[in-house]
Amino acid sequence: MPVFFSDGLLDRLIEEDIPYSDLTTEILGIGNKKGKILFSTREPTVICCTEEAGRIFQKFGATIKYAVASGEYLPAGVDFLEADGTAKVLHAGWRISLSLLEHVSGIATRTRRIVDIATEVNPAISIETSRKSFPGGKKLAIKAVLCGGAHPHRLSLSESVLIFKHHRVFSENQKGFWSTIAEIRQRIPGKKLTLEVENESEAVTAAKAGVDIIQIDKMPASDLKEVVNKVRVVNPAAKIAAAGGINETNAAEYAAAGADILVLSSVYSGKPSDIGVRIFPFD
Repeated sequence: MPVFFSDGLLDRLIEEDIPYSDLTTEILGIGNKKGKILFSTREPTVICCTEEAGRIFQKFGATIKYAVASGEYLPAGVDFLEADGTAKVLHAGWRISLSLLEHVSGIATRTRRIVDIATEVNPAISIETSRKSFPGGKKLAIKAVLCGGAHPHRLSLSESVLIFKHHRVFSENQKGFWSTIAEIRQRIPGKKLTLEVENESEAVTAAKAGVDIIQIDKMPASDLKEVVNKVRVVNPAAKIAAAGGINETNAAEYAAAGADILVLSSVYSGKPSDIGVRIFPFD
């Protein structure tokens, strides 16, 4: 996946786990013995960040023998990354790489499940993840989301326009806000204008005002379908994004209700993927 990770980011991951030396390996006197390390799936998994795990091992001096590319959906029992090196090198990279692979592959796998669930109902629907990833882990989360077949809803505050009620409360004339939509769109002709609403009345008003994407927050899927139909009558070009509480258990319902986009953060939380590690000395 084309997400760039600087050496600095990988160095910080390394420094968290081995700030000085591997005391256990040194005490045992096994550091110079040569061997290999194998990572394998213990359950069906969308593998993510094999490239970065490989770079971590290479930083310690290991040789990568093979690595399955990020984004591959593998069944249980598949070896997907192998590195050769000394015991000192292999143990230094072991836990850092395992932790990285398990956490991001967990996000990627949960993402893929929701993508599959929603697109089975509506092949044209877009699954997009919110900015609620763990602070400091944004790039890792974005790569995992892409590996899972979804896209980030907003990369940052700097590249997209999404108006919340928390913005609108600062408008001097609340009712007059809707008349300013055309002017706002004129200021950003190269950007889509997204506006979040909470009820049917606001959704229809936003459609009449010419909003490009109407994001409907925390509306039950059973109510959303009627709102979608009313918006389509007023403004057929407007896209509907459903947001708030969307996960594996209800993604199909929201897709069936007619949403064009599902915005969610549920993929960021959950069990890491179960990945096995074997380390062997060379004979």
